[in-house]
Amino acid sequence: MSTVTAKPLDLGKAVVHRNLSVPHLIETAIRRGEGVLAANGALMCDTGERTGRSPNDKFLEDTPAVHDNIAWGKVNQPISAQNFEALRNLALNYLRQKKELFRFDGYSGADPEYRLRVSVVTEEAWHGLFARTLFINASEDELAGFDPDWTIINACNLKIDDPAKYGVKSHLAIVQSLEKRTVVIIGTRYAGEIKKSIFYAMNYDLPAMGVFPMHCSANVDRTNLNNVALFFGLSGTGKTTLSADPHRDLIGDDEHGWSDRGVFNIEGGCYAKCIKLSRQGEPQIWNAIRFGSVLENVVLDPVTREPDYDDAAKTENTRVTYPVSFIDNARNPSMAGHPTNVIFLTADAFGVLPPVAKLTPEQAQYYFVNGYTSKLAGTEAGVTEPQPNFSVCFGGPFMPREPMVYAELLARRIAEHGCDVWLLNTGWTGGPYGVGSRFKLAWTRAFVDAILDGTLGKATFATHPVFGLHMPTSAPNVPAEVLDPRNTWSDKAAYDAKAKELAKRFRDNDGKFRLSDAVRAAGPKA
Repeated sequence: MSTVTAKPLDLGKAVVHRNLSVPHLIETAIRRGEGVLAANGALMCDTGERTGRSPNDKFLEDTPAVHDNIAWGKVNQPISAQNFEALRNLALNYLRQKKELFRFDGYSGADPEYRLRVSVVTEEAWHGLFARTLFINASEDELAGFDPDWTIINACNLKIDDPAKYGVKSHLAIVQSLEKRTVVIIGTRYAGEIKKSIFYAMNYDLPAMGVFPMHCSANVDRTNLNNVALFFGLSGTGKTTLSADPHRDLIGDDEHGWSDRGVFNIEGGCYAKCIKLSRQGEPQIWNAIRFGSVLENVVLDPVTREPDYDDAAKTENTRVTYPVSFIDNARNPSMAGHPTNVIFLTADAFGVLPPVAKLTPEQAQYYFVNGYTSKLAGTEAGVTEPQPNFSVCFGGPFMPREPMVYAELLARRIAEHGCDVWLLNTGWTGGPYGVGSRFKLAWTRAFVDAILDGTLGKATFATHPVFGLHMPTSAPNVPAEVLDPRNTWSDKAAYDAKAKELAKRFRDNDGKFRLSDAVRAAGPKA
């Protein structure tokens, strides 16, 4: 990792409130009209125009020092050093005109050997609370002489009048420099941009240190710290829900590193979708929503201020942020041993993949690098219904390096530790989106329980004729007829056609990658 630290900031005469307490941040946000207190004590904020990430407006500074290490393209869009600096100055000049600003100093990475010092400067108090909730807080002693590795400059209410002048596409932009170790956010109040920019930074830095960065949640057996489970998947596929298990300790819900010492959380909090949230279905998340947590775009009753988690009037991508310590069985520090089970979560909108399948090592690398799932409504600007999607390594928007860098790190870790790898479909059955229905959460939880206690690994398996996936013929507390997805379709010919269509999409996609013959052969029959 580079030893270069972020460039010091000149914030002019603005009063900078540094690492305010949670009550003070909440009081300030309410006073400034940035949010209201919900009946459950959470601060409810509206993110305005953008209620999800803006990947088309994210750019990476292209410099000689990093150029050859980046997978340039639709995800990693280049911006010149001159335009990056111009946008940085635009944001800073705007912030210098403010009477008060908010700064959070803390860490990313629970393992002290691999953590980064992070400084977040914002114009709104609730973004300061978001940072305090999502990152790892520093002690008073650590704050003395704090010198950040990374700085985030968030000018969320600034609009870019002439995008072409700065080499961007619209009035908003998220620009990041791996060399200057700085992120500039302009024109979007969606707080997830703060979180994901540092994950992006870790995805660049950690491989150079021999650590595998992962877009996954993780939990661990309470009495056996080497019985660790990882849940890979894009937003909305179940990472947070499935890792919040009352019988296991939570390591983290979204971002982790896997080093020679084991797994560690990159964050200090959780950022969960809460559309359709219920006390019965997800009690741990429900109970974590209280004073000190942040709700985004959730509709509140105007009189009682009770949240209506079923109301998607603002967005399907309603969110809640809370410290990981708000989960009763959260592990502190957020570290554990090496995984015994790795689970890839896919929300298959085609409705053709089995609900669960055990993967060979070659299939594990194949399905990981392809990262098939569906973008779910609201998680990105413009996504209004599930869309079949390939996101490399189940985290394409956050991966600056070539995909095979991450795939080879996974393959090495699996080989070293003998992990079982599973594909778990949390998407549709009985037909594609619009015809079929989503798998019941109770069934998905039953699969996870059977994976983690070793029962499912001992099952008898049948092989899918198109995808070659090994499907159990029985599973505890799940009807046998749903285990083979073809059985759930009334029109078998339609299923066969849709399966072949998805297989062809896989084959069209896997041509992008430098796969070995054995890994390529582990894919479906197109």
